[in-house]
Amino acid sequence: MEWRDTGILLSVRPHGETSVIAEVFSAEHGRHAGVIRGGISRKLKPVLQPGAQLSVVWQARLESHLGSFRVEPTQSRTADLMEARVCLEAANSIFALLSRCLAEREAAPYLYAKTVAVLDHIEDDPGWLADYVRWEIALLREVGFGLDLESCAATGVRDNLIYVSPKSGRAVSAQAGAPYSDRLLKLPGFLLNRDARILSGDLCTGMRLSGYFLEHSVMPTHGKTDLPAARGRLLDLMEKRDRGAVRSLD
Repeated sequence: MEWRDTGILLSVRPHGETSVIAEVFSAEHGRHAGVIRGGISRKLKPVLQPGAQLSVVWQARLESHLGSFRVEPTQSRTADLMEARVCLEAANSIFALLSRCLAEREAAPYLYAKTVAVLDHIEDDPGWLADYVRWEIALLREVGFGLDLESCAATGVRDNLIYVSPKSGRAVSAQAGAPYSDRLLKLPGFLLNRDARILSGDLCTGMRLSGYFLEHSVMPTHGKTDLPAARGRLLDLMEKRDRGAVRSLD
């Protein structure tokens, strides 16, 4: 068995004395693991960093086997990830969520394209962080828990949607949701309109929205009880900035 693809390196862990087991995310083969022989060598170790874009060849005697990778780096994102702490935590959150939420070896071209786009434009900027939150919404869609934000679940109207039902994942208008506002999740405008102004607190509100469904709907299906630590650190950084506790997210 053999296939060739391009993918994002999600993680590496030691395997034996000189090799590593790498987990790669690609469009056509999804989340896929394999052994990289000599992965701790001086040639390979510096480039086998999470976020690296790799050209990979996977080989195994049988499809069900772990198999091995031959890899060639095509793009390193290390410098971009180290620009600011928020960039590093956001990227680590992406890698951890992909590892935890995606089924193994299932093609995911839509989510792969979204992931590459987010990582290729990573920066300490509200616009990029909004794209990160949209990426979490895309992840929910990919794993079967997509939110319906097109119209109000109660009335069918398409205007003034400011809530999401935690039960159905559907949007709710301000008028219909008013009596139940304490039981509904808040919906920031930038998730409905890319051109909407991002207000203070909107990014955290968006993360709490997607985080609710990741934690209560997605994680249990994988036997997990909590979200990745990197995601928690990212949300904490953003909350501190909103409170004025930090001036930037460096």
